[in-house]
Formats: sequence, structure tokens, C-alpha cells
Amino acid sequence: MKKFRGTGVAIVTPFKNDTSIDFAALGRVLNHVINGGVNYIVAMGTTGEAPTLTKDEKQAILSYVTEAIDNRVPLIAGIGGNNTQEIINSIREFDLTGVDGILSVAPYYNKPGQRGLFEHFKAIASCCPLPVIIYNVPGRTSSNISSETCLALAHEFDNIVAVKEASGDMAQIMRIIKGKPENFLVISGDDMLTIPVIASGGAGVISVLANSYPAECSELVSYALKNNLKAAREIQFRFLEIIELLFADGNPSGIKAFMSLMNLCNNNLRLPLVPVSKPVFARIQKAADEIRK
Repeated sequence: MKKFRGTGVAIVTPFKNDTSIDFAALGRVLNHVINGGVNYIVAMGTTGEAPTLTKDEKQAILSYVTEAIDNRVPLIAGIGGNNTQEIINSIREFDLTGVDGILSVAPYYNKPGQRGLFEHFKAIASCCPLPVIIYNVPGRTSSNISSETCLALAHEFDNIVAVKEASGDMAQIMRIIKGKPENFLVISGDDMLTIPVIASGGAGVISVLANSYPAECSELVSYALKNNLKAAREIQFRFLEIIELLFADGNPSGIKAFMSLMNLCNNNLRLPLVPVSKPVFARIQKAADEIRK
């Protein structure tokens, strides 16, 4: 699974002022991150506001992104939710031509136990023709995939190839790294923890920050994977405030504010998400100006 090592970017879904999808802006974003050196792209994840997209819009995005990428980098499609059968239906119905894998988030709201989480991902893996990356983000889902459950899935299903870990629990992450199969990847789902996850044996990051700063993120991850932690830290410390601001008023509100200042896309979101507040936007503008100096 070398294609999923390094820097992945969870791309935003740009919207026009009427909140329809802005495909021209999406094309700009794709070229920006690929030219910045990211290793792969994740479309329709949390940062892509997937819960607000219709099934037809998701297929349109997949088709557009596949064509725009043109095999320059691998593509992962976010196909997740809290209705297991609906996820299976989507996997079967979507045209996944040109897609290299799927990212599937732990079910939210239902709050399944560990046995329910195992059976959920077992059902997905059993029907999916592509590699599956499971996504653990309990701060959003209220259900943590334990290290034991993650490792059971990793050992039992060959096509469950990685976990995007955004629990913030380094002890849990290290237990997974210690007990995983050799080819199973542990990927940071948190820009702030990229270095410690890689230093512990992780394979990289699926980044929000890389939407705006792909070259710097790619350089940081490359240094960390080569065990040049001093150089990686220097980049990380430069972006500490920016990473904090990304989430000050929620994601992807923060990153879309940064991207609007870079003329990559408009600062539009779909309800229930809204743009960052004026005070936060002012801080974002100041931080963006300072990082350019």
C-alpha cells in the first residue's frame, strides 16, 4: 500500500454563492495540491462536507475528480455513514473507475459498541472491490474504534489496508502500530499529530492544512518519514497557529477561509456549517499574511 504513504489531502468541496458545486474551483484546488507535491487525494470526506452532498453530486464529484487528476496521484473516495446497508449500496452503485480506495468513517450518532463496529466494517470489506481505509474520529462520531477492534479488522480482512486515526490518543495509536500486520498503514488524521504518529511508525497524514499549503505539508511529512525530525519540527512550529485556527470555528470553515484568501475557492459552506466569525477571519488573515513573509 505504498500509494497511501506520505501526504494525503482531504480536499474541500468548493461551492458557488448559491451553494451549487463549483467545479472550476475544484479543478484549481486539485492542481494546487498536486503541484504542491501531495502523494494522494481524498475526496468527499469530512472536509469535503460529504453529509450535505446528494448521491448524484457525489458521483459527479468522483467523475470530475478522476478525470481532472488524470492518474497523476491516487484517489480515495469517502464512502461512509451510519447506515451500513446504504454504504454497501453506494459502493455497488457508484462508478469507481479510477478510484484507488475508499475511506469509511466510523458510524456516527448510533454509537455502536465494538462488536457493532467490527460487524459494520466487516460488511463493508466483504462487498468492497477496493482497498478500505477505516476512519476513527470519535470527536465527531462519539464512537471510538478501539485498538483491539482495529487490529482484529486489520488481521482478518486483507482489503482493510489502513486506519486514519484521529482519536488524539497516542497510546491507542501506538498499540495499533505495535500490533498491526506489516503492510497495514496507520495514518494520522490530525495535522497537529503528524510528527508523533510518524515517529511512532505511522505512514503519513491525511491533511486538512494541505488544501492551502501542500508543498509545506509534503515537505514536513517527507522529512519525518526520513527521520529528520529537526527539519520536520521547524515546519510544524511555523504552522502551529494556522493549524489551531483551522479548527477554531470548525472544519472545513477554517480551511475555506484560508483558501478564499488564496483565491482557490469562495468562502461558502452548506448548512448546518457556516463561515468562521469575523474575529476568527481577522486572525486567519493575519496568520496567512505572516506565513508569506
